[in-house]
Amino acid sequence: MSQDPAAAVQQTSTAAPIERQALRTLFAIDENARVLAFAQTFTGRLVLVALFAAVLAIVKDAAWPQVLMITGAAAACAYLPKYRAPILFGATVALLIGKPTFWFVTKNISDVMRQEQITRLSERTATFAALLVFFLCAWGTLEFARRRNASFLARKPVVALLCAVTLMLALACSPLLHGISRVALWSLLIVFTSYLWFLAYALVDQRSRDRSPHLFQLGVFHPFWGSTSTPFGKGAAFLRKMQAKNPQELAVTQLKALKLLVWSWLLLQLETLLVGLMEGRLHLPRIALVQAAFFEHHPYPLFIGWASLVWATGAAALSLAIWGHQIVALARLAGFRLPRNTWRPLESRTLVDFWNRYYYYFKELLVQFFFLPTFLRMFRNHPRLRVFFATFMAAGVGNAVYHFIRDIGLAASMGLWGAIESYTSYLFYCTVLATGIAISQARANAGFKPSPKLIGRVWSFFCVWAFVVCLHVFGDESRAHGLGERLSFMASLFGVNEWTTTPR
Repeated sequence: MSQDPAAAVQQTSTAAPIERQALRTLFAIDENARVLAFAQTFTGRLVLVALFAAVLAIVKDAAWPQVLMITGAAAACAYLPKYRAPILFGATVALLIGKPTFWFVTKNISDVMRQEQITRLSERTATFAALLVFFLCAWGTLEFARRRNASFLARKPVVALLCAVTLMLALACSPLLHGISRVALWSLLIVFTSYLWFLAYALVDQRSRDRSPHLFQLGVFHPFWGSTSTPFGKGAAFLRKMQAKNPQELAVTQLKALKLLVWSWLLLQLETLLVGLMEGRLHLPRIALVQAAFFEHHPYPLFIGWASLVWATGAAALSLAIWGHQIVALARLAGFRLPRNTWRPLESRTLVDFWNRYYYYFKELLVQFFFLPTFLRMFRNHPRLRVFFATFMAAGVGNAVYHFIRDIGLAASMGLWGAIESYTSYLFYCTVLATGIAISQARANAGFKPSPKLIGRVWSFFCVWAFVVCLHVFGDESRAHGLGERLSFMASLFGVNEWTTTPR
């Protein structure tokens, strides 16, 4: 019996879409009714948590006791919502005591102790003492803001906290303190700045009617699922809104957590493969080596410089996605429906779109504490200038303030002026980045949209990533080279201001 030609054509044309749909269905476990039903049973929860722990142990290459503690705490938060606050706080404190997460905090405190020649006190003891004092002060600060909601601290928490940092920094850098008193102040300042934005979110939440208890607020200060100085999951207010409300929603959230963790593992394998290819097979030097060779008057050829710079930019984005996915996956296992930190940055069509996709929680911090206050108060009669200025304040001023405070320990080792002077390159980075994003935002508000055609998408991709790659020279956050040196290196990549010596 002969086959109908039309049916044969239809079967051939639909084969590929059917295969793609089948592949999507295979990975869409959070949309499978049977899997969802199983994930809501006692056995299903055990299986899900066990799988998550196994993948986490592989991805993080961590010891099983630590993995079991973290996944157990996340599962307890999800399945025992009545006890979520003490579980959060207890797990966060236990992780701090068992294995201090803030190695950079301890290192900075150790540097100050070495300057003051303090040997009878360990840096670990100084760190924990400063942490204890900070948590007690934070509890009192939250209570004060809750009781006196008309106070300056409650109305303008970020301004108040930045003023406190400025005063502490001025005193710490003054010649008035020496020995143990200087170590004590610097220890408290270093710990305080590492928690500053967490405390800012908590103070803002004190104005809410359904604000979380202080124990929950302190529990999400560098929570056990991980974070940087940027709170992943923002503050308690956002976490309350993103809590799974019923067993089915919780099952979906936890299945998405498992998928995201597996995706992080796949990206980790891709990173390993690319490192082996670029640095192992192709022997492509890292950008730091290329810069060092340039400053030693033995520059690499231009194509090596550009290849190294592109690879450094891509590797930084890939690394950010890998560990960001791990943090968000753990928070999802705990029952919080958090969006990803990095989401398909290669699909960015504009700089504003890139800013939203690349480092979501950092962008949200800048919007919350710098963009919105500026937007609500400045240039109300000039809409375009209002948006431009608010965007610049967030991506420029806020970005610079955040990173200077994050690296506050450098002011102890380099001196205040030395720390500021070494920061000029990053200030330039913030200025250019903020200007680019503000212009992109203004164009979007004016109705400009990138062309949806293939050539338009390719051009948008090239423009966005060319900007990001070139700016990476100034925004790598190291203090190894000043602004003038980096400008000279950037010019050399365009064949300008090259050294007269023979390239490699």
